Amino acid sequence: MKIGAFLIRSAIIAALGGLLFGFDTAVISGAEQNLQQLFSGTYESLATSMSGIALLGRSSFWHGCTTASALIGTIIGAWLASKPSDSMGRKKTLSILALLYFVSAVGSAIAWDWWSFVIARFIGGLAVGGSSVVGPIYIAEISPAKSRGRLVALMQFNIVLGILLAFLSNYIIGTLRLGQLEWRWMFGVEAFPAAAFFVLLFLNPPSPRWLMTKNRSDDARGVMQQLGEENIEQEMAEIQDSIDLAHHTMKEPFFNKKYLTPIMLAFLIAAFNQLSGINALLYYSKRIFEMAGASADIARLQSVIVGATNLVFTMLAMAVIDHFGRKKLMLVGSIGYIISLTTVAWAFYTDKGGAIVLASFILFIAAHAFGQGAVIWVFISEIFPNRVRAKGQALGSFTHWFMCAGIAWTFPMLAEKTGAHVFAFYAAMMVLQLIWVIFIMPETKGISLEKIQKELGID
Repeated sequence: MKIGAFLIRSAIIAALGGLLFGFDTAVISGAEQNLQQLFSGTYESLATSMSGIALLGRSSFWHGCTTASALIGTIIGAWLASKPSDSMGRKKTLSILALLYFVSAVGSAIAWDWWSFVIARFIGGLAVGGSSVVGPIYIAEISPAKSRGRLVALMQFNIVLGILLAFLSNYIIGTLRLGQLEWRWMFGVEAFPAAAFFVLLFLNPPSPRWLMTKNRSDDARGVMQQLGEENIEQEMAEIQDSIDLAHHTMKEPFFNKKYLTPIMLAFLIAAFNQLSGINALLYYSKRIFEMAGASADIARLQSVIVGATNLVFTMLAMAVIDHFGRKKLMLVGSIGYIISLTTVAWAFYTDKGGAIVLASFILFIAAHAFGQGAVIWVFISEIFPNRVRAKGQALGSFTHWFMCAGIAWTFPMLAEKTGAHVFAFYAAMMVLQLIWVIFIMPETKGISLEKIQKELGID
């Protein structure tokens, strides 16, 4: 099926939220050690004031809090995003998120103390969480079934492109030897793509499925014509049938027995995504490679290599996701996770380090990009019916970011003792993921959103 230029352009623009998502996620990896030194006095003060509570009395706990501050925002942003997405529309919500990205980038760059930095990062987290919900929904709802996987995977492509750009930007800024201004530039450059995202969104149409939930059928028909939909009337009939506004309302309770299957599928794929330890690597890549014996500059360069690997294998996954299907990619990715994480754990247990850790993490990021990374947002955007899709995407994103915050917050404390136990735990979790993929995960490739709803037993 030929994909029209207007559809491709609209999907690419919407997926720019993913680029900012990825950049904002990874940029702190190059700055977190500078921030630890800069805010060490604050950490000591907070630790002293909480000395009666063992966990809160650690400086590493408060540094984990700094790193996770954006993630607290992602949890809230993911959970709340469905409401404006359903009431105002996907497109308008994306525009608000673009503004939040901009405010966060500027605010992080000019932060004058720990509190102002944490608040600015929290605002960015709201944007990341919201983007993880609204971006995939919007692209899924403008895409035909046969090309939906590839188009929604543009979100993941841009996420990993953003991660690579963050690693590359950190490396370049690090070579400039800017001293105390270095970390400010690392965060501040994000303001430029955020502004571009906001402006370009004016070129996109509203989601036709959202328009139909608002009884704007004529507008929806016009958008479908622009997008090149071949069977407009049939598609509109299926959408209307799935919404079934005569018997269901957009205020129907989400936590309902009829939605139990997609709820559990979304929860588990999102939880497993983070239990792989992917964001421990993204947030602390420089620290991890230094733990394995690399110098600061080499550690930053190795982070760029990891980011480039992520991008290459994401592109490969995008090319085959609508042919191989979601489940096969998850199978391959799970096996790659298990091999790489087991090897990393062994390397830290035996103090091998160096090239073995780098090679293992390259395999790890390749497995992630080809499997979970390419599948998660596509899969969650597909398995919920129209009337609760935004809430379902919010649940998946909330779970993803809640788990991510826990990992990012605790990793500095765990890494102080040994990295081996941490990576062994991640490997064990991926064994459980492999079992889930084999026996429980359904295949959704090439099936319309409305038919997926019926196959999952939802009336």
